Amino acid sequence: MKNQINDLFDYDLKIVQNSDDFKFSLDSILLAEYVETKNANKIIDLCSGNAAVSLILSTKTDAKIIGVEYQKEVCELANESIKLNKLDNQIEMINDDVNNYMNYQQLKNADVVVCNPPYFKVNDSSLTNTNEVKSIARHEILVDLEIIIRIASQLLENKKSFYLVHRANRIDEIIILCNKYNINVKKVCLVNTKSNRTCELVLIKAVKGAKFDVKVSSINVKDMISYKGIFD
Repeated sequence: MKNQINDLFDYDLKIVQNSDDFKFSLDSILLAEYVETKNANKIIDLCSGNAAVSLILSTKTDAKIIGVEYQKEVCELANESIKLNKLDNQIEMINDDVNNYMNYQQLKNADVVVCNPPYFKVNDSSLTNTNEVKSIARHEILVDLEIIIRIASQLLENKKSFYLVHRANRIDEIIILCNKYNINVKKVCLVNTKSNRTCELVLIKAVKGAKFDVKVSSINVKDMISYKGIFD
């Protein structure tokens, strides 16, 4: 299927997508809304996909936003969206493996790092998608949770923030790994996307070098028409 241009909900933005390969999801919107951008000068968006998170963040801040995406075809979609919305001066995409972050001076000393990573571990019983683009986006084939958290810690200035959206059933692992790399969890928001169901998603804010003290909240987004400003 050819690429198509869609509205990015009610953000007055357009996004270029290929419905056969990669489309942004509610996770990206919730993550972007959860991020606090006050006093941020540089935001790094790891595993940025087609830049949905970066695009939404551009409506909240004038900070420089740098996305890192490994898959060339997905990164090209992101660049098309950036140009279409005339955000070339604010958002920059890097087409590379996040593990190569040391090769990029512009990724250092970040005020905020955000990530909507692959959710699912890869093992002998994993049901990976036959579509390679989707499989890499959804499964920890090229990068796993610990790598993401370690890199986030290394990119952040002290007392600066890391934001993550992930499956709620991995919250224990997230907290352990954040503590291991000195970015302690400060806020947890459990997200219920379906009525009468266990929360499926979790939003995390962690701060590098912070003390232990966690605020926990929850939100039900099933019947929401707009997500803009839901955490304000």
